[in-house]
Amino acid sequence: MKPQWKYTIFKTDAGWLCIGGSSEGIRRVTLPRQSCQEAFMEAGEEIKYATQSSRAFKDLAARFSLYYRGGNTKFPDRLDLTGATLFQRKVWQATRLISYGETRSYAWVANRINNPKAVRASGQALGKNPLPVIVPCHRVISSDGKLGGFSGGLDMKRRLLSLEGITGFSIK
Repeated sequence: MKPQWKYTIFKTDAGWLCIGGSSEGIRRVTLPRQSCQEAFMEAGEEIKYATQSSRAFKDLAARFSLYYRGGNTKFPDRLDLTGATLFQRKVWQATRLISYGETRSYAWVANRINNPKAVRASGQALGKNPLPVIVPCHRVISSDGKLGGFSGGLDMKRRLLSLEGITGFSIK
């Protein structure tokens, strides 16, 4: 039996977000959008079959609101990574180790998963991350200090890094 999906849509200082998940964990988070409808549409097809519940993710929504006000917020939440490949799961778990206000390189991620030649593949896995900020792929930059890519666009990546106090892109 498939777990029942629930979702909530709420407004932060940065815009509207949608969170979706089940009893297994958080499954989908959107980046800030201009409207409630945009956030809902960005959440993907599965969300259309979910039940709306403002109470299901109340604590997580409060932490996202704090994060988008510039607060150092942690997201230790359980994730539902159903549908992700083993490689994607490894990349996303490694990326969760990058602390607020810090950056790491794609090469660091590849080394962290014991696959140093998988730099480009790590970037591709991060491009499919359904849980931005919780899996902080915005904190991963190129070894030369350039931003690299981001599924939410480079302006959003800059905005998230700036929110965390990162202005010069240095790698550890």
